[in-house]
Amino acid sequence: MRSLSELVESQDSAWPEVEAAVAGAPYPVVVLAVDSQRADEELLRVQVTTRSWLGAVVHRSGGLVLDHGWLRVLGSGNEEYRLASLGEINDFAGAVVVARDVLGGQFAWRVNAAGGPTIWYLAPDTLRWENCELGYGGWLAAMIGGGTTAFYQHLRWPGWVHETETCQLDHAIDVFPPLWTREGKDISAASRRVVPMSEAMSRIGVTRGRGDAGNDHRVH
Repeated sequence: MRSLSELVESQDSAWPEVEAAVAGAPYPVVVLAVDSQRADEELLRVQVTTRSWLGAVVHRSGGLVLDHGWLRVLGSGNEEYRLASLGEINDFAGAVVVARDVLGGQFAWRVNAAGGPTIWYLAPDTLRWENCELGYGGWLAAMIGGGTTAFYQHLRWPGWVHETETCQLDHAIDVFPPLWTREGKDISAASRRVVPMSEAMSRIGVTRGRGDAGNDHRVH
């Protein structure tokens, strides 16, 4: 296990790259305040250096909130805004959940068939894990740079901005009929209500925040 001094790269941190991406984002990206002691503890848990975007986000932010709250990227956690830390929902035994969205979908950093780590997405409208075919840094840069607009185009409805902005970060918007059913494909006509994130995750088949992303039988 590497020490904190081995993980923190003060002269070669990726954080300035993340900040530059945030500054150029086409929609709101909020960097949640960080607690330095908690950030140190989280980085030790994750065991990645701050040269990486993942390490930088964990060590320099409580998390990132993209596009009016639609996407919640996990960092070292922020109690005021009720965003969990990376360590709170992962045991780091396999795949690592790195972000959740307002519909209960989740992104996980896991090894692909070729043996390299890429980001996978558990889609609430298909209940399947989909390979985004990008590493963490490439994926996050794309999402900060406007990627959520196209990625979620088919899952948005008139008035989604207001509903999303008022949904707390430990909650999600539950859709009925469910998005994965034929009747639920028209999200604008569906019934929507705010529920705890744990309930939303349970509805799409994730009963635990830890390790579920590594269940290969869920990947198609």
